[in-house]
Amino acid sequence: MKRNEIKLISILLVLILAVFGGTAQMRPERSIPSVSAPSASLPSQSQQGTQQSEDPENPGESQQPPVQETPAPQSEFFTINMIGDCTLASVSYYQGTAQGYDTVINGDWAYPFSLTAELFADDDMTFANLECSLTDSDNRTDKTFTFKCDPEYANIMVEGNVEFVTLANNHVLDYGEGGYKDTKEALDAVGIAYAGRDEYAVYETESGLKIGVYALSFGNTSQIKAGMTALKALEPDFIIAAMHWGDEGSYTVNNEQIKLAHACIDEGADFVYGSHPHTLQPYEVYKDKYIYYSMGNWTFGGNTDPRDNDTFILRLTLEKTPDGKVSVVDREHIPAACSGIEKGNDYRPVLYEEGSEEYKRVLSKLDGSFTGQNLSIGYEYTSNE
Repeated sequence: MKRNEIKLISILLVLILAVFGGTAQMRPERSIPSVSAPSASLPSQSQQGTQQSEDPENPGESQQPPVQETPAPQSEFFTINMIGDCTLASVSYYQGTAQGYDTVINGDWAYPFSLTAELFADDDMTFANLECSLTDSDNRTDKTFTFKCDPEYANIMVEGNVEFVTLANNHVLDYGEGGYKDTKEALDAVGIAYAGRDEYAVYETESGLKIGVYALSFGNTSQIKAGMTALKALEPDFIIAAMHWGDEGSYTVNNEQIKLAHACIDEGADFVYGSHPHTLQPYEVYKDKYIYYSMGNWTFGGNTDPRDNDTFILRLTLEKTPDGKVSVVDREHIPAACSGIEKGNDYRPVLYEEGSEEYKRVLSKLDGSFTGQNLSIGYEYTSNE
C-alpha cells in the first residue's frame, strides 16, 4: 500500500472518531434551573412604609401607593335656645301664700322647667333674662315691686339646662348693690354665666364657640358704643346685645327701642335680645341681623295670674364657616305658655299644641300681624320699677 493511501486512511479514521466520540463528550447535561427562595427575614418598619407592590397586570413594574387627599375644611353648626324673663319669686305680699312662687315650687328646683328642660339639654347654650335678686338681704329698695329669693334658687336655672343669663334689668338692684353682689355669687356657685347691667362677658361653649354678650338696661347709644367696643376687643365669634327696654304690656315696639337696637347692630352686634314688656313683640331684620324686641315671660313669679300667658322658645342655628365667620342660618319659633293652667299661675311653662289657636296667636305676635289691644298697666311705671 502506498504511503499516500495509508496517510489518507489515517486521516479518515481520525475524523470518524472525532465525529462520533467527540460529540458524545460535548453534549451538555439537561438540568432544572434553580429558584432562589425569598429571604425569611421581615423588612423593618421603616422598610415596610416604603415598599412598593408589584403591578399584577405588568409584572416587574412597581405600583405607586394612592395619594391621600386632605379633606376640605367644613363648616361647624351650633344651637342656641333663648327664653324670656325668669323671675324666681313673687312680690313680698304673696310670698308664703298658696299662690306664691316659693310655695308652689316648694324647694323642687326641677319643677319650673320640668316640661321643657329636655328641649335645652343638647344645645350649645340656653339664654334667659334673670329678673330677681338671689339674696338673703333685707335691705329692700323703696319701690313698688321687689323680687328676691334664696340664693339656692339659682339651681332652678341649672335644672332647666340654662347656661347664661343677662342681669341687665330693673330688678337685680331690688336689694341694693349688696343684693346684686349676692346674685352674682349665687350664679358663680352653680356655674351659671352672666353679664350684668352695662357689662359684657364672653362665654365659651363646650363645643368651642366664643359668644360675647353685652347687656344694658334702659341705656343710651353712648353706653352701647363703649360697651361694644370693649367687647369686640376680646374677639368673640358671635355677639349678642341683651337690651332691657320698652313699654310694659305693649305689643308695639317704640322708637327708643328701634334706635337702640339699630345702634347695637351698627356697633357690631350679630343679634339683639330684648326684654321687659312682659309681652311678645314683633322681630325685625336690620342689616341682615335679627332683633327680637321682647321675648315675653318664661317662669315668671311676678304675677300670680297673668293676663297674657303667651311666650315662646327661639331656637337659633349658627354656622361657623372655615374662614371663621359666624352667622344665623336658621331660626325656629316654638310657641308656649308661661303657665300650665289657665286660671292662676303654676310657674311651669308648657308648649302649645302645634296648629292650635294659641300657637297661631304667638306666631302672629312675632310676625307683627297680631291686632289685639295693649295691656293696661294699673300703676305708674318708671324704669326702676
